[in-house]
Amino acid sequence: MGKRNFRGRGQKGKRDDRNGENKGNWTEVSKENEKWEKYYRDQNIIPESEFEEFKKACQSPLPLTFRITGSRKHASEILEMFKERHLKYLSDLKFEGELIPTPKALEFYPNEMAWQIEVAKGVMRKDESFAKTQRFLVIETEVGNISRQEAVSMIPPLVLDVQSHHKVLDMCAAPGSKTAQLIEALHADTDSPSGFVVANDSDYKRAHMLVHQVKRLNSPNMIVVNHDAQLFPKTRLGGDFVKFDRILADVPCSGDGTMRKNVQIWNKWQLGDGLGLNPLQYKILQRGIDLLAEGGKLVYSTCSLNPIENEAVVAHALRKNKNIRVVKTELPGLKSRPGMKSWTVIGKDGQEKKRGEDEAYYDGYFPPSGEEEMNLEDCIRVYPHLQNTGGFFITVIEKLESSATPEQPKKKAKTESTTTTTTTTNSAPKKEKLSSSANDGNEPFVFLESDHEELAKCWKFYGIDTTDKSVTDSCFVRNATGEPARIIYLSNPTVKEFLMLNEEKLKIAHSGVKFFHSQRTDLECKWRIQSECLPMVKHKLSDERVLECSMELFEKLLKEAFPRYEELEAIEPEFAAKIGQMVPGCAFIKIKRDDDKEELMYPIWVGSKCINLMLSKKETFEVLYRVFNIITSSTAEYKQGPTLDTSNAKIGEDADDETPVPEEDKEEAVVEETK
Repeated sequence: MGKRNFRGRGQKGKRDDRNGENKGNWTEVSKENEKWEKYYRDQNIIPESEFEEFKKACQSPLPLTFRITGSRKHASEILEMFKERHLKYLSDLKFEGELIPTPKALEFYPNEMAWQIEVAKGVMRKDESFAKTQRFLVIETEVGNISRQEAVSMIPPLVLDVQSHHKVLDMCAAPGSKTAQLIEALHADTDSPSGFVVANDSDYKRAHMLVHQVKRLNSPNMIVVNHDAQLFPKTRLGGDFVKFDRILADVPCSGDGTMRKNVQIWNKWQLGDGLGLNPLQYKILQRGIDLLAEGGKLVYSTCSLNPIENEAVVAHALRKNKNIRVVKTELPGLKSRPGMKSWTVIGKDGQEKKRGEDEAYYDGYFPPSGEEEMNLEDCIRVYPHLQNTGGFFITVIEKLESSATPEQPKKKAKTESTTTTTTTTNSAPKKEKLSSSANDGNEPFVFLESDHEELAKCWKFYGIDTTDKSVTDSCFVRNATGEPARIIYLSNPTVKEFLMLNEEKLKIAHSGVKFFHSQRTDLECKWRIQSECLPMVKHKLSDERVLECSMELFEKLLKEAFPRYEELEAIEPEFAAKIGQMVPGCAFIKIKRDDDKEELMYPIWVGSKCINLMLSKKETFEVLYRVFNIITSSTAEYKQGPTLDTSNAKIGEDADDETPVPEEDKEEAVVEETK
């Protein structure tokens, strides 16, 4: 979650010129703040000899950074493509007469899967030298192969060390870049992890933005919920309350570590920002500690450099919880500084405050006393001038194991509040009403019996083994009738249990992956398998509806809409003969490739006279570039061929993913809807 929203507060008529763009009457935001400079000089967070270098870095635009995502084999192919087709052409370039450093892999990110290009986003967009790379970044981001993410934002999920069996909670998840990393870590070593990620955000709109961000990962092991993090409810799994193995608490903060990209903070930073946020930050951290399993790890992080929002919060949690400790964590290649063990509490009036002198300034603001040993130096501070990044604070906390018996669910719990109280003058928060029956616009989750009439048709048509309970017992719909109408989703057995036990308690915004989509009703099976679910079920399909496809034919299917069987026969007679015998409906092509590259598999629609490759426009353009090195533009014609009738195309979030129906073959063709 990170920084607070500073937008719209006295910024009318101003625009920063950090990307080399200054349009109209916009004036550049001044990157100076005397209070900020004095505060951080007095706190001595940076040695005085380095402060000017630190300040200059804070005033400079951020370089562009991105992460390569996906399975290891797939990610390796994207990395190889970037190196071969882009990296070697990005050396010795100049912008406005200055030499631009060659892009480099982030030293602290494993396996060269994260990169830094030493130019601002605006330069990438406007300079012709970067046009090809900019197109690459845009299209790979759209399909989910790349995540445009700030370098320091990648650190918290890395040090959390998520494994495939972990139950993971992201307490303040929006906009979702860190959540995406957590989900990727869950799937890193297996296509079917037993763990899951619960991604939470307190803001309803941000929670649904989060859904859009993480849906492209196509994981059935993810749940998005909408709760106040400091009041996150107890949930159940089996007979026990859930204790999470890993928790990320990237809490709301003043965001002064993001000044390089959020320049309005220069004007808006005030002494009281950290003081006002500290109690909320502590309550979220405390709730996370309550929900953490013994032996589990929690990462507390902010994009602020203020010790009041960082070490002070951690120190107060250590005072109140004797069963936790700060864990020293090193990330090879990361340039950072140790956490602070002492700091000064400065009031809103600019005066230093002493412990106990003013009841408005409670213990949670102050550093440890001489008798308190907290190992705060094992916290991680990242400063902009060390590695040309933003600023960040990260702490890894471990919950110690004890001989206490596991907590059992009770019919009536006396309180769901945190186990400790603070001496702050703020009144205690009221208990949150927890019910999915609230008028929040979310449809219920209704799981279907594995032998449901519509599912039985699918198992038979696609040759899916009905004894494979990981698939057949984990299908659900989201509508008031509870019957399959348009979309059937696929979950994961553990996630299914979690959803069923907690639906009345959790405000669930999203879970599952689209599995089947309803098509024409005059077919043997009207349900089409969605492309986003194919990686999870492709090994469970019978060979009857899977055809091997040559690279030549695959290229034709990518470029042309609805080629007829006689055209296919001229290229690949065996393929045409087999498909001509197929029952109309959804089928799949499999493309084997040279050089030990990832085998490809995509859905097609089989008609009586023609077929169609069911990929969205953005997916089609990405595959054309990755597999055939064919460069497209955002305005390029999509699937040249028969005249397409767009009269039935949807308007909405899926509109860009439609494949319209050709007039001359409407009875055999199908409207494509992917993501």
